[in-house]
Amino acid sequence: MHNQDTIFDTHKKPEIPNKMGIMPEGRLVWTMSIPAILSMLIQAFYNVIDSIFVAKLGEDALTAISLIFPVQMLIIAIGVGTGVGVNSLISRRLGQKDFDGANKAATHGFLLSFVNWFIFAVFGFLFVDDFVMAFSDTPAVIAYGTDYLSIIAIYSLFMCIQFNVEKILQATGNMIFPMICSLIGAFIKIALNPVLLLGLGPFPELGIKGAASATVIGNAVAMTLGLIFLFRFKHEVRIELATFRIHKKTLHDIYAVGVPGIVMQAVASFMIGGLNAILIGYSEVAVAVLGVYFRLQNFIFMPVFGLMQGAMPIFGYNYGARIKSRLIRAYKFTFLFAFCIMISGFTLFQTIPESLISLFNASPEMMNIGVHALRVVSICFLPAAFGITSSTLFQATGHGLMSLCVTLLRQMIIILPLSAVLIHFFGLNSFWYAFPLSEVFAVSAEVYFLRRLYIREIKSL
Repeated sequence: MHNQDTIFDTHKKPEIPNKMGIMPEGRLVWTMSIPAILSMLIQAFYNVIDSIFVAKLGEDALTAISLIFPVQMLIIAIGVGTGVGVNSLISRRLGQKDFDGANKAATHGFLLSFVNWFIFAVFGFLFVDDFVMAFSDTPAVIAYGTDYLSIIAIYSLFMCIQFNVEKILQATGNMIFPMICSLIGAFIKIALNPVLLLGLGPFPELGIKGAASATVIGNAVAMTLGLIFLFRFKHEVRIELATFRIHKKTLHDIYAVGVPGIVMQAVASFMIGGLNAILIGYSEVAVAVLGVYFRLQNFIFMPVFGLMQGAMPIFGYNYGARIKSRLIRAYKFTFLFAFCIMISGFTLFQTIPESLISLFNASPEMMNIGVHALRVVSICFLPAAFGITSSTLFQATGHGLMSLCVTLLRQMIIILPLSAVLIHFFGLNSFWYAFPLSEVFAVSAEVYFLRRLYIREIKSL
């Protein structure tokens, strides 16, 4: 008699070959990336909509969400960084046909979501006030920042689970389900933001708390959909909670890529916090401009990050399967697509910066600072295409430390001291040149690491 459970036997070799090992590389990268790019674009659109409506409360509110933006990025950093480690490990295990190892990676990743949330829940209950007051003594800024950040941090569980579930699904080559989760979650955020912030229709006017609540509700819906897709549909990997035991090697392999990934993402958070600290001594309006820039640049960088979500499992699978030619061709196609996106963004920021800044209810001072800032900072878009693609390759092949070194160089070691020196000696307008200058140093390091990786490992595949 056949055991009904044999249809779920993860040790059997799949009868249908994985598309990541057979589909033409250019088409594979594009088809794998399109869902993630769409969901990332919607998320970027929400970030801008959120800021536009918050700006209606005044520049103090916009300054407040710019000041607390590093903490939001840190939540994303830990969630996404852990997910990247899980994604990379699952992809490599699938490439090696180690399905039991892939299941262990997925299960550990899912449970780590709760650990990540606990850290920020404690912060949300105990330390939000101290954080905001460390950057500003303006009562309105403190009130707005505290109200917004406490809600985001305490209810970050939904976001943490969503990130890990999406990365697990993406590692199997399924990009549609994660796209559906992100798109529906983002649409709900966009729809609820003005309703809850301004009190439209029967809803009460919650102000900045409404903007934060819209974010939480959207994340909760996206998480719920992700859990349904993960547990109710059959995939190459599955979560095995009933038989779960902590497996030290799995944790090590996740965080070998995950910790550098977390630190890489977290470094961006600390970088923005550091830049805010430098700017606040010169102008609170400049802080608002910096926050606006990071939200606008999401329209350019988010599609590239979506492209990388599609490319990472392809890199990891073919590296694990030791198919050198496919790995190299996938890398080249990914870089080409990323460069085209970055050129489009560079052109946009150079030609219509006034229109972009005016979206945020900008005062004349904000317009004056912002137009110059967008034109200068967008110079870094072009070399960033190479940098992001190479970092993704490092992570996918299990070399997260290489990505970490480059990120530290780009976002901490160079840009913070350089920006402080430039603004001190040459004024506020020179501050923005730290972005493209730091990118030059980072790209030089990535060329070195990429060559080293090729000679030591990829060449002999």
